[in-house]
Amino acid sequence: MSGNSTFVVDRERAGVAGGAARPMRVALLGFGTVGGSVARILVERPELAAQLRLTHVFNRHIARKRAGWVPDSVTWTEDLDEVFASGPDIVIEAVGGVHPAGDWVRRALERGISVVTANKMLLAAEGPALLHLAASTGAQIRFEAAVGGGVPLIHGVREGLAGDRLTRVTGILNGTTNYVLGRMAAGDEPMSAVLDDARRLGYAEADPSADIDGDDAAAKLVVLAGIAFGRHLQLAGIPRRSIRSITAADFRYANRLGCTIRQIAMVEAGDDETVGFHAFVGPALVPAGSSFGRNEGADNIVTLRGQYGGASSFSGAGAGGPATAVAVISDLLSLAGHRAPGPKGPGLPGGPGLPAAPGGWSPGTLVAGPAQPYYLRFVVRDEPGILASIAAALAEEGINLDAVLQEPGYPKDALAFVVTVEPCEESALDAAIRAIAGAAYHSELPLALPMLLGV
Repeated sequence: MSGNSTFVVDRERAGVAGGAARPMRVALLGFGTVGGSVARILVERPELAAQLRLTHVFNRHIARKRAGWVPDSVTWTEDLDEVFASGPDIVIEAVGGVHPAGDWVRRALERGISVVTANKMLLAAEGPALLHLAASTGAQIRFEAAVGGGVPLIHGVREGLAGDRLTRVTGILNGTTNYVLGRMAAGDEPMSAVLDDARRLGYAEADPSADIDGDDAAAKLVVLAGIAFGRHLQLAGIPRRSIRSITAADFRYANRLGCTIRQIAMVEAGDDETVGFHAFVGPALVPAGSSFGRNEGADNIVTLRGQYGGASSFSGAGAGGPATAVAVISDLLSLAGHRAPGPKGPGLPGGPGLPAAPGGWSPGTLVAGPAQPYYLRFVVRDEPGILASIAAALAEEGINLDAVLQEPGYPKDALAFVVTVEPCEESALDAAIRAIAGAAYHSELPLALPMLLGV
């Protein structure tokens, strides 16, 4: 009898009435593209109501954001204190950026409230500290939507590949740049025109710098490295190169080499992870028939290579509110499915009925990468001795030429041609390019792209 009484008390603390667990109370911070899509799924799928109940929507200028399709039972507010006073079980952070979103996430975790977020910039900046805080208070922080949009990548790596020792992660992590480069490859169009279309279609922001200069993909790569290797790489230390210099001529030459051009994010562990990790984000030549070369539109694709299991790939919609919202909802349902009886509060295992978060990521060191072949494109004012000059500068750094390609039809004052070189160290190539770029015959600065022929 006494055992049964204790059981009833524990179930009441867990929010159980009449033998069934109450739905978990969910507060949504931010009602933009992602937040609005999350709310719509919760509203349009009534079968979720037994597990999840949206109670609050927090946003600035709430009068302009209020949507008539949201049930009257949901409280709209500009007062964050009101949200936390309501005692949510889960907070969805859909605001983005590091500040003030980071303050709000910490405030939730400190109270033992679990968090679901799509904020890769926050995770790249503060991921280890947030994971540690969550574990210390018995909460969880889930972030499937932070990388790959609707692609179940983080779950796949953490759960499906846990038995392997991962050695390399290679991906197309930014849908905007993939759309732009894919359109340029298919239609011989200038980047400016394709970007204008990308903005009209909602793939690109008014200022697409974070996408085309690699900042967005670099932040996602930091999160992926944390999941794949348990190491936190400093975002500022990841080399990144913009796609701004890519032209239609580069796609014509890439095609002659059996390749195309994509923005690639890669992180690779050395033979001994304690030595460090090589990482980069930027445009690269990839085989046209590879999974990366065939990846079209705004889709993402990630390939993970393991010591024992070889290569595993994940692909799907990587951009847009609905795709990202699917990942957020999946995280919510995962949290709801792992609730456990017990009171909520700091220091209590499971926090709001949830298992403690995994431990933080250890610091990782970035090092120079292995030798690899490169594609070098030059646009010059034609005159005798140019190729000999370039070859001499490369030879000075111990770099061997592989092939020279020159398409007809370019004007003599802007003659575009390509040199490919055998595998070399990036530092040696950079030194050679600096020497070559100082010559007077250039119409444009030289362009160097790695050739990732084994992806």
